[in-house]
Order: sequence, then C-alpha cells, then structure tokens
Amino acid sequence: MPEGKAFDGLKYRSADGRLDLFARIYPASGAGKTKPPLLMMHGLTRNSADFEPLIEALGTERMVIVPDQRGRGLSQYDPDPANYRPDVYVADMWALMSELKTDRVICIGTSMGGLMAMLMGLERSERIAAIVLNDIGPEVSAEGLSRIREYVGSDSVMANWEAAARRCAQINVSAFDGFTEADWEAFAKRTCHERADGSVAFAYDPAISHRMSEQDPSAAPPDLWPMWDGLSGIPCLIIRGAKSDILTAATADQMAKRHGSRCNQIEIDGRGHAPLLDERAALIAIQQFLEG
Repeated sequence: MPEGKAFDGLKYRSADGRLDLFARIYPASGAGKTKPPLLMMHGLTRNSADFEPLIEALGTERMVIVPDQRGRGLSQYDPDPANYRPDVYVADMWALMSELKTDRVICIGTSMGGLMAMLMGLERSERIAAIVLNDIGPEVSAEGLSRIREYVGSDSVMANWEAAARRCAQINVSAFDGFTEADWEAFAKRTCHERADGSVAFAYDPAISHRMSEQDPSAAPPDLWPMWDGLSGIPCLIIRGAKSDILTAATADQMAKRHGSRCNQIEIDGRGHAPLLDERAALIAIQQFLEG
C-alpha cells in the first residue's frame, strides 16, 4: 500500500475475543484534541487504505480512527464466515473505542461502513455525535447488489500490480469518470496486497461473500427505514454518487425528507458507488458539516 499521511498502527482484540484486529490511528493536534474523533469505516471489499485520499485532502486536526474490519487488510480473517456481518463488525467498533478510551465519535461510513454507522447510532446514540453516509441508505438497489455479487469473493490472483490495476478498472470503471492509469494503479494499491511470490490479490478474505448468495434468504437487506427514522436526533450528511447503482436519488431524497433539518444532502457528479470523498464537492460538504 502507498505511503500517505503518518499514522500509528494499533492491534486490538475483537469483541468476541477471538481475533486480532488492526486500526490506523491518526493522532489529534491543536484544537482538534478537544473535538470528537472521526471513525472512518470502509465498504465490503475495502480496507483502511480506502480513506487515504480523504485524510490527505481533509488535513483535519481531529483524531482519525480507521479500522480494517475483520477479514480485511491487516486484520485477522475469521474462520467462521457467518461472523462476516454488520452487527459483528459494530461490536468490534465498540471494542475499539473502549481500547482507545474514546467516548464519542463522528462516523464516516462508506457503503457497508455506513450501515455500521447507522447501527451504532441506533444502539448507542449518545456515543455518536454525527454521521456521514457515503452512498448508502436504508434501501439498497437490487441492480447494485447483483453487480457486487458478480465479483465479490472471487479468489483471483493477479500476476502483478499492472494486472491488478486493470482488474480494479474492469470492476469499477463505471463509478469513476476520468480515472487515468495512474489513478487505477493507486486504487489497486489501496485495495490489494502483494503476496510473497510477487503476485497480487485483493486484501480481503474471499469468504466475506458467504451471505451474498441469491439463494440465501438472509442476504436480502431487511426493511431499514425504522432504523433510519430512529436516527432523527443525530446530525447526518448524505453523500451520493450521481451514477450510483446502490443508493438511488429517490431513496436519498426520502432520507433527507424524513430526517428533517438536521440532515444535509449532496450528489457527486461523475461518481457511482462509491465516491472516494476526496472530490472537491464532497470535501467542501464534509468540512462544512464538521464545522457545523
């Protein structure tokens, strides 16, 4: 993975005590030491490196906490694939906050990480100061789910970084207008890892696809609108990729309408699922939201 802004690596135990998990910790400085830290949570097939572009661009003084969820990045893979689900990940986040002695955070969640943020706000609203949702909501488009099922969990190994960049572009090209070869190489280095023999593989356990089968009725998202309505007391920012096949414009509009005045909404042109959050419009929205 490429070098970016300096961070401290933290190893901690999962909530069930079975796994060693990893998180990047970017220390606070100056006035940021008195503000709630940012807890950034990645999507299904990503890892803590996914937020490197945002952290570099944001330049925040706040403490930033970026975990690798179990089965991703430098966190241990779970031998029981049934544990790859949001409620288990959320329990791990409470364990991480306890390890850091952090009482309250602002959650920034991409896709699956956004679902985790909503669950955290519903479980312990007093510990969640605000939520930024990146291209996710209480309804998930069937079209987007079908697309994800086509590639997630494939145990493919790529010959080198050039091949990995091509594979990442093949999967994600519709989501990122204007990406260059250099952009795709950087994307691959945030998403994949190099193996001992020099080959490259995605930095996640293929078993995370365990519950993605169309034949598995438990893989179908439940009705999450009651959960969303339960977050009415928490300020929220909804970020949607204008080309998203996961969060529809109608769902985002309904979310903002039901949440009321404590909810801001923005759409990022030229982006599908999901924006990197270093886009100028996204950065301005996030910075204004944090200042507010």
